[in-house]
Amino acid sequence: MIFQNIKIICGGQSGVDRAALDFALENGMPCGGWCPFGRLAEDGIIPDTYPLKESVTTDYEERTKLNVRDSDGVIIMYQDEMDKGTQLTINIAHSKRIPLLEINLKDYQTNIKEVLNEWLIKNKILILNIAGPRESSTPGIYNDTKSFLDNLLEQ
Repeated sequence: MIFQNIKIICGGQSGVDRAALDFALENGMPCGGWCPFGRLAEDGIIPDTYPLKESVTTDYEERTKLNVRDSDGVIIMYQDEMDKGTQLTINIAHSKRIPLLEINLKDYQTNIKEVLNEWLIKNKILILNIAGPRESSTPGIYNDTKSFLDNLLEQ
């Protein structure tokens, strides 16, 4: 099974982060990550149902750095364009030499499951940071990300 023995982490923001956490929780996978102090997100307070640790600051950049630091690899999910926060994640991953895989949900390869599985194995990923745009910058990204992840388990 893809994602076997992998912990998914992210920052709890609306959009890609929440889709990844919901996917993990629904499938009994370990998950977590760092969120800003006060569990802040664009849509209010991140619910306690998400097992996230609070950073010492409300700065979104700090929680992004912590999640990249604590991961073995980063997958970016986006739709054609990336927002500022997503680009920051990419820049941090590059600077820390953390393996990075970008998946455009509007135009991905038909063999994406094999590509993804090979990337996970090759890079020995045990803690996976899934990141991408928040819902307000890319409306519909939550549903597209969640559907993509769910479909990976069905194939």
